[in-house]
Amino acid sequence: MPETADLIVHSAAQIATCASPDGPKRGAAMRDLGLIEDGALAIRAGRIAAVGPTRDIRARFSAPQAIDARGRAICPGLVDAHTHVVYAGDRIGEFEQRIAGATYLEIMEAGGGIVSTMRATRAASVEALARDAAARLDEMLRLGTTTVEIKTGYGLSVEAEMAMLGAIAQLAATHPATLVPTFLGAHAIPPEYRGREDAYVTLVVDEMLPQAAAWYRDSTFAADGVPLFADVFCERGAFTLDQSRRVLEAGRALGLGLKIHADEFTALGGVGLAVALGAASVDHLDATTPADVARLAASDTVGVVLPAVNFHLGSHHYADARALIDAGAALALATDINPGSAPCPSMPLVMAIACRYQRLLPAEALNAATINAAHAIGLGDRVGSLEAGKAADLLILNTADVRHLAYQLGGNVVERVIKNGAVV
Repeated sequence: MPETADLIVHSAAQIATCASPDGPKRGAAMRDLGLIEDGALAIRAGRIAAVGPTRDIRARFSAPQAIDARGRAICPGLVDAHTHVVYAGDRIGEFEQRIAGATYLEIMEAGGGIVSTMRATRAASVEALARDAAARLDEMLRLGTTTVEIKTGYGLSVEAEMAMLGAIAQLAATHPATLVPTFLGAHAIPPEYRGREDAYVTLVVDEMLPQAAAWYRDSTFAADGVPLFADVFCERGAFTLDQSRRVLEAGRALGLGLKIHADEFTALGGVGLAVALGAASVDHLDATTPADVARLAASDTVGVVLPAVNFHLGSHHYADARALIDAGAALALATDINPGSAPCPSMPLVMAIACRYQRLLPAEALNAATINAAHAIGLGDRVGSLEAGKAADLLILNTADVRHLAYQLGGNVVERVIKNGAVV
């Protein structure tokens, strides 16, 4: 008797499993997509029961529902490991300022940038924040992203940061995507603390993080085993290395996972701090030194690069993702979707930029946008690859070759999105 499944997806020209049971992919393994020709998947209770050649899967399983992939390519649902998708307002005026020659740091130091979005976010209700973010998440889902990390960091006060966590919780309860929260109270110094930067760090450490940790303990995220991360922007004009250490050590003491924005413009030592504290990821890496590339490669910390930021800022300098892979680091890609430096919902576009400007092969870009990104947010055992036991999150493309995700520009090659075994 055949085993029973809820759904069989069969006759795919190829399935890119991105399988990596022993952790994130590194080095030569980044070029291995685990391709199965004429592939199929059996799905049961929202999880993958088996994946293999169509002939084998259809002989082993029966199901009341089947999807004929009709010679299309299938890959895992994309994982966006670094986003600021919850915010209010936009920064279109700053876009024009940058075209006229102003730099990101100049705008930030003049009171724009993150602080501009802070004002709009503080004025918005939790419901409005969740509603606007849901529309962005819908677009991301259409473009193939099924798992999304979401940061706070545009409130910059106890009340406003907790409101952002509330919006993330609302979204998690209502949106098909799997969401992972990150607390980023240390994103920028709010105007009321200018000249008193250490006092603001004390507020983050003594009040914000403990309240965030208490919120998390009572949340559905904790009940579902989804982590909460603490993050900090270690950069000139934001937080110093010592201030960043205070924030991350406080987060670790509260049992939170750790992340850090580092080396976006200036190498302040954030990579070494991330590695020393066992952070899940260190993100940006545009100014990372060769010594820190080696340090990161020798660690379990995932390096997350954000090429849409460089593209949107008109920069000709990108993180040396090629060097990171060649050194053996675990590399992931993410959009950094936010209103200032990366108003980009598209992981396929990020993959395309990484291939053209950071010299990734399409296979490396796909592994960086799936299994490695999943490990960057603590969910590598649940999502990011098509392996038995994992969530049935997969994309059916309108092409027979998964490389088209990175090859094509400006459109959407995702024909169908399946999340937890259901077509969404």
